[in-house]
Amino acid sequence: MTMNQFLLGNGALLLTSFIWGSAFVAQVTGMDLIGPFTFSASRCFLSTLFVLALIFLQKEKDDTKMKDLLFGGIACGLFLFLGSSCQQVGLQYTTAGKTSFITSLYIVLVPLLGIFFKKKVNLFTWMAVFLGTVGLYLLAMSGLTEGANINKGDFFVFLGSFFWAGHILVIDYFTKKVNPIKLSCLQFAVTTCLAAFVALSIETPTLPNIFASWKSIAYAGILSGGIAYTLQIVGQKHTTNTTLASLILSLESVFGAIAGFIVLHERLKPSEILGCIIMFIAILVAQIPSDLFQKKKGN
Repeated sequence: MTMNQFLLGNGALLLTSFIWGSAFVAQVTGMDLIGPFTFSASRCFLSTLFVLALIFLQKEKDDTKMKDLLFGGIACGLFLFLGSSCQQVGLQYTTAGKTSFITSLYIVLVPLLGIFFKKKVNLFTWMAVFLGTVGLYLLAMSGLTEGANINKGDFFVFLGSFFWAGHILVIDYFTKKVNPIKLSCLQFAVTTCLAAFVALSIETPTLPNIFASWKSIAYAGILSGGIAYTLQIVGQKHTTNTTLASLILSLESVFGAIAGFIVLHERLKPSEILGCIIMFIAILVAQIPSDLFQKKKGN
């Protein structure tokens, strides 16, 4: 992997985390008139159409095997559906601060689950995971203290963090085999079908309410969905390891706090500023080569 590809991959993931952080408000306001599954189905339908348009604009041909694409799209779509559904349902019962922290626990789960797939995790990566966890805690401390009691919303969000970790690992596996844009499109199509089925089964979606929520749906569907999730797949294709990818993506909590400060003029507490700084340090530590000191000894 060349340095340009490495920088491209990490840059795409960084932009993804920024978009996700700024789109959190849309996820909350989008459920004012419609249920969580109706919202997920609507946003993912828009995401599917957006990425489908990107596929038609692609001029280069690829040798993607249809079998790998179908299997990968179904697997990624299933994890995306489960993760996003748990998060949307949880948001109805818990605070934004707690959701931000609990969801981003995938920075710990990714390397732990990766061990079962025989992925090596070096000392610097574990140090970065520890620093990232501390940073996330400091960043979300106010949200945790505001709602100290554990409720069913917390459980759903915590369960979702396992699915988000699985989503990162599955993407890491299939991006080496298939076209990332096509994989993104198929995962959204699968998520749309699953979310629509559940919405029609347990919710009462109406077109007037869906159209009334179009701003939130469009923002979450096109920007946070179609663009950001596609950038995630492209970014992971050119990133050295899944743990580094999860650390960069977890910066959505940092960017969410920064966006609130700039756009909504929310003041950051000293602990939150310290959390942001520690998170960025964690990303830098994760990129230290494991054989750095071995090279120095050999010279």
